[in-house]
Amino acid sequence: MITWNEFFPFATLTLLLGFGGAAGALRRHEGRCQWAIGAGLAGIGLFACFIAGLWLSLGRPPLRTLGETRLWYSLFMMVSGWAVYARWRYRWIPLFSLVVAAVFMVINLARPELHDRSLMPALQSLWFIPHVTVYMFSYSLFGCAFLLAVAGWWKHTPAYLPSTDRLVTIGMAFLTFGMLSGCIWAKQAWGNYWSWDPKETWAAATWCAYLVYLHRRLRSGSPAGATGSYAWVIIGFALLQMCWYGVNLLPSAAASLHSYN
Repeated sequence: MITWNEFFPFATLTLLLGFGGAAGALRRHEGRCQWAIGAGLAGIGLFACFIAGLWLSLGRPPLRTLGETRLWYSLFMMVSGWAVYARWRYRWIPLFSLVVAAVFMVINLARPELHDRSLMPALQSLWFIPHVTVYMFSYSLFGCAFLLAVAGWWKHTPAYLPSTDRLVTIGMAFLTFGMLSGCIWAKQAWGNYWSWDPKETWAAATWCAYLVYLHRRLRSGSPAGATGSYAWVIIGFALLQMCWYGVNLLPSAAASLHSYN
């Protein structure tokens, strides 16, 4: 039975496979390196096995605590990084997306949490799994968009805008579904679709920032003003981090219905 105690070997093997694949992608100057993708997918599969095993041992989806959501974000960040590489052949994106995933793995190693079988009544909903997993997947897409935006801003080039547009568009679709499903879930659990809870407020700010980016891109339809467009992606990603875990550091978090315990 897989428990949290097995996280270190699973994470280590995942990162070894991932970095091996990322190194292969960097060395391939044109096209896609199939064996590098294979190594990356093997690492993703191994990490997914750990999450599945933890799910079985807990008897509930590992989505309750902040550390458990970091597991899903690390998984989806690796998936998104390799998907971007396979689609647009940015040789550096698997490495940088893996570094982001590794940061959250290291945080989980440094700050292990207690993982029990309990689920508070509000979490015993059909919306629990789709709401949280969809959010984590959208966060991973925005993470890759953030990496492209930083690269484009640093190099002063609009070359990454088409890929960033696609990632933000898909990410917004998943984020919107996550917010709507959360509203339905909140109505069932607490009687209100929306209460301007601290996390809800930051979620709305995040959604608005990416919406501004999309409107900006649709209105311009050209590479002009690329720096400003990249800036909105970076702002959106900063707001996303605040919404996900930064809000827990605020005094108002104590009254939040969305605090991770």
